[in-house]
Amino acid sequence: MKKREDNRLRRWAAALLAGTMLLAPAGCGGNREDKNLLPDEKEAGRVVNMFSPMEKTDPNAENVARTASDLTIAMAEERLGVTVAYQTYTAEGYQDKTYDDVALDRARNDMDDLYLLNPDTILTLGAEGRLMDLSGLDSVKNLREIIRVANTVDGKLVAIPQEVVAYGMFVNVDIFKQYGLELPDTPEEFLECCRVFQENGIDTPVGANRWWLETFVFAQAYADLYNGGNTEAEIAALNSGEARYSDYMRPGFEFLQEMIDCGYIDAEKALVSEAIEAEGPDFLAGKTPIVMAYWGAANTETAYGRTDFEMQVIGFPSSRGQMPVMPMTGFAVGANAEHAEDAMRVMDVITSDEALQLYAETNRVISPSKNVSVDCVPALRPLNDRIQEGVYVLGSNAGMNVEQWGNTCLIVRQLLGGATVDECMAAFDRLQDEAMNRQ
Repeated sequence: MKKREDNRLRRWAAALLAGTMLLAPAGCGGNREDKNLLPDEKEAGRVVNMFSPMEKTDPNAENVARTASDLTIAMAEERLGVTVAYQTYTAEGYQDKTYDDVALDRARNDMDDLYLLNPDTILTLGAEGRLMDLSGLDSVKNLREIIRVANTVDGKLVAIPQEVVAYGMFVNVDIFKQYGLELPDTPEEFLECCRVFQENGIDTPVGANRWWLETFVFAQAYADLYNGGNTEAEIAALNSGEARYSDYMRPGFEFLQEMIDCGYIDAEKALVSEAIEAEGPDFLAGKTPIVMAYWGAANTETAYGRTDFEMQVIGFPSSRGQMPVMPMTGFAVGANAEHAEDAMRVMDVITSDEALQLYAETNRVISPSKNVSVDCVPALRPLNDRIQEGVYVLGSNAGMNVEQWGNTCLIVRQLLGGATVDECMAAFDRLQDEAMNRQ
């Protein structure tokens, strides 16, 4: 992979998660009380240092996710008598270094106690033994199994999120009804809907960008792996090399190639388009019936929270029906943290059911706790129903020796740029071979 493309992906990953939930809690200096601006330990008493991204790109923008996390941090501070000192990343402060680059450097040099990490960084630091095993925390017994699976490296639970991000297809139900179409469950039904739309004058039925087409791939690649009752054995076969990632990925890439060949997505436009900024206006104007986005985009007025048509968020087409796709990030504690005991106590509070209930109610999101639930907006109910049934695939899994979310995104972009499906599968084979050589 080209370093420049990798850096762009990592910048986006930090920015995306900051805008949705998992990387949003961090505070920027001018927006927090003085006690959270790198306080003097002698004045503040017990301090836990937390490294996280800047909470928003627009200083004047409201950030509900940050507010939700701040509330749980305040709960921990009051309960434990500690101060959580926010040490934040800004692109300006680190120039060309991405958030992941800086997080890796800080964790490897034991510069902080708590870290908010992206999936590939969790996998890297977990494999290096630089993150504490969190499995002994009281809060862990309440976690959904998906959290344990996605954040376990070498048998250790190394990260816990405050929110589960879910991706789905945002569809204009009115347009489907106009042409007498049911919302699609399978890849074949999806392609038929696109054909009907195109025949009726909708030249490009799917609004796409350069980041999120991998969601279609994950839904088809891993529908059986995560829902067939043999998940651990299949992942073990992939990690040992007995099974090949390319065999799982091929159907999804062939599906995307067919969409490109038929003109259902504009590959050239998608390759240079940023998420929501490019496809959002046409979707909101009723010109494009289908886009893909994350759960939070249905909750906020800045994305698709208010439409002039009936909108539903459904899972991506797969052999097992509509399939939500869920990547993971999470909070972690450095293995050699200076204030390790207090950091672990803070983790136990902010991931407790009480704190996660507060977070979920404030942010209206899916909680990592199996005991916490909140009402979602009507548009999200189809996606939420599938998740509550236990039907989903993971877009990131620290238990896999090949990082999924970022690598798949980059290889999809190769396809958009003209690479063949076989060339894309060869890229997955190279990644798997490299991972095997590192073992």
